[in-house]
Amino acid sequence: MRATLLQIDVDPKESVAERRVRAAELVRAQAGADLVVLPELWPVGAFAAGAFAAEAEPVEGGPTAEAMAAAARDAGVWLHAGSVVERDPDGPLFNTSLVFSPDGELHAGYRKIHRFGFDSGEAALMAAGHEVVTARHPAAVLGLATCYDLRFPELFRLLVDAGAEILVIPAGWPARRLAHWRLLVQARAVESQAYVVACGTAGTHAGVAQAGHSMVVDPWGEILAEAGPDEQVLTVDLDPGRVAATRAEFPVLRDRVLGVPLP
Repeated sequence: MRATLLQIDVDPKESVAERRVRAAELVRAQAGADLVVLPELWPVGAFAAGAFAAEAEPVEGGPTAEAMAAAARDAGVWLHAGSVVERDPDGPLFNTSLVFSPDGELHAGYRKIHRFGFDSGEAALMAAGHEVVTARHPAAVLGLATCYDLRFPELFRLLVDAGAEILVIPAGWPARRLAHWRLLVQARAVESQAYVVACGTAGTHAGVAQAGHSMVVDPWGEILAEAGPDEQVLTVDLDPGRVAATRAEFPVLRDRVLGVPLP
C-alpha cells in the first residue's frame, strides 16, 4: 500500500483559491498511490482564525470538496483531503476532514472532536464533533483524527476498538512544539499497534511557524519516513498485514483492563 503525504506550504501571499488549484494539481500528480493525504485546514491555515468565517464552506458542493473530489477522480486515488472550515446548514462551523474514493465520491467525513485554543481561536469559533469515524479503504480500515486530537489517547482507543489499522492525522502543528509532535505520533502508533500517517503543514501563517515534519510510523513505533520543515511530497510503502502480525506477536491489546468495550 503506497501512501503519499502532501506537506503543503500555507503561504499568506497565496490566495485560498490559488492554493486550492495548486493542491488539486499535486493530488493529480500522485496517480498510482493507494492513499494521498493533505494537512489540516490547508486552504485557510489552522491558525488563521480571523478568516474562518469568511472561508467557511459546505461539505456538499463546497469549492474545496468539489476540487478535491475531481482531483481524486482524475488521479484514481483514495484521498484524505485534510480538513476544511465547514459551515453546517444550521449555522455552526466545524473543522471537518474529508475522505474521497477514487470515483470522486465523499466516502467519509470527520468533525474534529478536540478543538485547540484554550477558549480562543478554533476552540471559541468552532463547534466540536462527537462521532468517532473510521473509513474502510480496500487495504485497511482508516481511523480519522485531526491535529490536537493527537493529545487525547482515549480517542485512539476507540478508533482501535472500531477496527482502525491505519490512523490518519492531518495537522497544522506549530514548530515550537515539534518535539511533542514527534513523540505523540510515535506514542499513538505504539499504544494502538497501528500505522500512523500524520501530515502537517509547512510555512508560516497568521504569524505561527509550522512544524512540517510529516511522518509515517509503523505499528512498532519505527519512523518509516519523515519530512523536513518545508513543503514536501513524502511517499512510503506500508504493509497493512503488519498490523495483525504485530498484534498477534505482542498481544498487549488483549491485556487491556480499563476501558475495555462491553461484550
